[in-house]
Amino acid sequence: MSAPMDPAWVYNETVKMFAIGGDPPHEDPVEMEASWGRVWGLSNDVGQIRTVLMHRPGVEMEIVDTSKRIESIGSYGDLDAHWYFQSEDAPDIPTMQAQHDAFVAALERRGAEVVYQQGVGPTQLKAVYTRDPLIMVKGGAIVNRMGTRIRRGEERVTAQTLAALGVPILRTLSGSAVMEGGTFAWLNNTNAVIGTGVRVNREGAKQVGEVLASQDVTLHVIDLVGYDIHIDVGFLMLDTDLALVNPMNLPYSFLELLKELKIDTVELTPRDDGWINNGLAVAPRDLLIPEGASEQTLAELDRKGVKIEVIPFDKVHLNGGGLHCSTTPLCRDPV
Repeated sequence: MSAPMDPAWVYNETVKMFAIGGDPPHEDPVEMEASWGRVWGLSNDVGQIRTVLMHRPGVEMEIVDTSKRIESIGSYGDLDAHWYFQSEDAPDIPTMQAQHDAFVAALERRGAEVVYQQGVGPTQLKAVYTRDPLIMVKGGAIVNRMGTRIRRGEERVTAQTLAALGVPILRTLSGSAVMEGGTFAWLNNTNAVIGTGVRVNREGAKQVGEVLASQDVTLHVIDLVGYDIHIDVGFLMLDTDLALVNPMNLPYSFLELLKELKIDTVELTPRDDGWINNGLAVAPRDLLIPEGASEQTLAELDRKGVKIEVIPFDKVHLNGGGLHCSTTPLCRDPV
């Protein structure tokens, strides 16, 4: 008759067989493939976009009622019903849809898979701007808490869409935090920036920073200028060492930080339409921008080797956002 096995030995051997601790980390590509089926997330704003989240303007735009005018914003809205539209004219839904379709086609020509937001509600006319309810980091998503009350609830739609796609949700912001994705940007693989202001507070930045810190990423928190709501009105990465900036919308200390990180800049001029900075780098130096760039800026971008395609987007702009606002890349190639 054999001697009984030592319970401590059995336990230790079982741990060796089935428990591997925290290594490799969740965001490790091999770990992601094994556990989640693909490598979700990103650590840059310029690598080739593989998958991008969007929403085609739809029936939610029909809520706009031109008999309901808010004189203080010079436009139409019903804050009790959670909507406002930032134009003197009613939305031209067919043209908005046609412009959005052309944008999608440009992304698909470049090899991007476009996935769509699910379950958008009838009052969520800002849902076309998929950038804001989430932030993509290494290994998954951070679900934000929107700074403007009329957009609250888009976070739930986003979380449901991410779950359906199989995207890991690493954190959902809580407490007094408010955060919107248009004010977050990657500077390189180990540095990111958040611009705080009327839509984003320090608590929101702190909670995002806690996730980034676990991934050895340094978060730089800056104050936006005046009533600017997002950093993407003034800053757009074009390559690992090149950015498009509107210096009138950024603090000087941030421009100095870009120099420290050896990021060259192309500065917009007063002749450029402000929406130009809200373009989208689909891959390094492969830029989609709306109409309105000055000849000077186009020439400077060409000199820097930036390929440009112009996407008319003026009817979507009237709802308050641009090309960058209308996309959230879920997967980009590393650079």
